[in-house]
Amino acid sequence: MTGLDNPITLHQPRRVEIGRGTVARVGTWAEGARRILVVASGPTAHYVDCLGLTGGAQVIDDVPPEPDLPAFEKAVATAREVRPDLVVGLGGGSVMNVAKLIAALWDADATLKNVAGPNRVAGRRTRLAQVATTAGTGSEAGIRALVTDPDTHAKIAVESPFLLADLAVLDPELTFSLPPAVTAATGVDAMAHCVEAFTNIRANDLIDGYARSGIGLVGRYLVRAVETGADAEARAGMKLASYYGGLCLGPVNTAAGHALAYPLGTHLSLPHGLANAIFFAHVLAFNEPARPEKTAEVARALGLPVTGTNPLFDAAYRFCTELGLDMQLSHHGATEAQLGTWAAEAHGIRRLMDNTPRDMSVDEVERIYRAAL
Repeated sequence: MTGLDNPITLHQPRRVEIGRGTVARVGTWAEGARRILVVASGPTAHYVDCLGLTGGAQVIDDVPPEPDLPAFEKAVATAREVRPDLVVGLGGGSVMNVAKLIAALWDADATLKNVAGPNRVAGRRTRLAQVATTAGTGSEAGIRALVTDPDTHAKIAVESPFLLADLAVLDPELTFSLPPAVTAATGVDAMAHCVEAFTNIRANDLIDGYARSGIGLVGRYLVRAVETGADAEARAGMKLASYYGGLCLGPVNTAAGHALAYPLGTHLSLPHGLANAIFFAHVLAFNEPARPEKTAEVARALGLPVTGTNPLFDAAYRFCTELGLDMQLSHHGATEAQLGTWAAEAHGIRRLMDNTPRDMSVDEVERIYRAAL
């Protein structure tokens, strides 16, 4: 299959600033903005002073991990008071998702549920800058945003080119202080984006190039970034891997691994990267019969020591545990009684499950949950 056999549309931010110190360029780019709203979280709000903004800005500093509908609506209410002409997302994936949606919807009549799904956002009049403070979600590169519905515990997914950033900043210095556990979990998220796109039934030659590059960067640099937070080369490599993963999401997207991970975020409040890590080895091994050559390529790029006595699952599982990640669901509050409900929920996320190269039944999903318990 060539790129022309599987047509795609690739959206990228209008401008991308890459490298140490580039966070300070936001201020110059933002000149002329009169009402700036910075969307952040508690751990990222202190980076506002690094943006180089003149004239000050209103800051939302309480976006939670895995934001739900009430948290989003609270942020939108603040935005409607500020009436921003520029929104800056300053944080990880949750923050950047909220920033996208605020920029598009604060001055619109539509509710979040009105625009759920692909291409239902009518437009956007407010400029949007995304400054990533982690290296995992790649949300600064993408056209999707997710918010949890507290009633159903399902993700409300919005997809639109109007959610794409006008400016994306990839400054590795903002990740130097990330704790090892956060570095590991977000790094696995970046890896999962690339691997799931690479082995996807919608895989495309162009996106395969980004995925290969991202997987290779994770293989070279994730362990180093976890072990030494101030390793500038490793942090820069992971920042680029995250961006490549974000580029994979738009035209191809993820598959079963992310579908299985989502219930852990909504029901256990488990960090998204950690949830992906728990299922990474299981899903990689499950899909191997359908994608043997690409799976072997993934293993080589990550440096997984796959041999006759050390099968793929064991090598991939050890890769995650050696990053310091706790891979047992029971250690995070899961019980056996919950697994059947979660399996049905994950199996129902067809926008992802339908991308999986090997059909996965509800029973097979539940078996993976039980194996991870």
